[in-house]
Amino acid sequence: MILHADLDAFYAAVAQRDDPRLRGIPLVVSGRSRRAVVLTASYEARPFGVRSAMPLFMALERCPQLTVVPPDFEKYREASRAVFAILRDEARVVERLSLDEAFCDLGECDVDAAVGVAKRVKQSVLSATRLTISIGVATSKTVAKIACDDGKPDGLVVVPPQTEAAYLADKPVSRLWGVGPKTDARLRAAGIETIGQLALLEDERLFALFGRWGREMRDLARGVDRRRVSDDESVRSISSEETFEHDVTDMSSLAAAVRTQSAELSERLRGRGLVAKTVGVKVKLADFSVRGRQTSLAQPTDDHRIIGAAAAFCLQRASVDGSRVRLIGTKVAALTPAGAKQLGLFSRAGSPGTIQPASHPGAEREGRPAVLSNNLTPGKG
Repeated sequence: MILHADLDAFYAAVAQRDDPRLRGIPLVVSGRSRRAVVLTASYEARPFGVRSAMPLFMALERCPQLTVVPPDFEKYREASRAVFAILRDEARVVERLSLDEAFCDLGECDVDAAVGVAKRVKQSVLSATRLTISIGVATSKTVAKIACDDGKPDGLVVVPPQTEAAYLADKPVSRLWGVGPKTDARLRAAGIETIGQLALLEDERLFALFGRWGREMRDLARGVDRRRVSDDESVRSISSEETFEHDVTDMSSLAAAVRTQSAELSERLRGRGLVAKTVGVKVKLADFSVRGRQTSLAQPTDDHRIIGAAAAFCLQRASVDGSRVRLIGTKVAALTPAGAKQLGLFSRAGSPGTIQPASHPGAEREGRPAVLSNNLTPGKG
């Protein structure tokens, strides 16, 4: 059995937990600069059409009574540490997806035992953090994730073995892993609107729609997902990705996502006792083309400020300003055990406070800075 756990409106929930005046009102977590974007919207704000990655000015237009709270990443990391300690106590393997989301392998157990674990996790998280967490339990990652989403907020949804296909059948095909807005539109144009319809397609039709991934997509539609929960400490890189509900064109939205991902990666490095020497950014455009850039640091690090500044530099080099972006991801690589002394905040030749990007032929000719000062802080626009 696999458990998918996801804290409810995490950043907003932390703010409401710590300030009773914020409870029960429309709220977003965001910076306040001219180009700020929404990091998280409370459940009270969502009926107004306010959502993550939306420019703040647009959110305020949709909900004039909206309350804006600045992010507090130290609080988020503290709560995340407590939640993951609970998950590791209860599960055989924990696969961390972000600060507030994870898959857990419960091993060979029956449904009643899995439900017992899920209830203990929910109670323990509430007691330790005063936050609610939604949980989905199933025999595969795909179904557990969808079940978790169905239960939000503060839900527990269990899909017993042999009922996966029936559970998925009537759901919109867009709920399935790998089906983004463009694929959803293509499937609907072909008359396929539900997961159950996709599950019935023959091989020839699958190949026409998905190419070589067709059979895998049909398996997922039937609730068959062979991916295992993994926490491989020997991984060569760690990444965090976000697929936007709607394509994003604003660079400030992309920069905010990269800062959030950098903070998550920093926490995951620390949790594994690792530091990284390479930072990279991947951008998938609306036409599904992918652009990637990476840079090497003078010293391996787990500092979210350094990782964030390096990721921002990579995003700038990707030259996507004005393009429609459907996914953005940040990764750290060249991982080594922590412990070596680090020099300053990005160092070059012993000079603190600077970053030395990876060598790039023609950088000076193109007017790119050889050294990028690190002046990024979480929550700034």
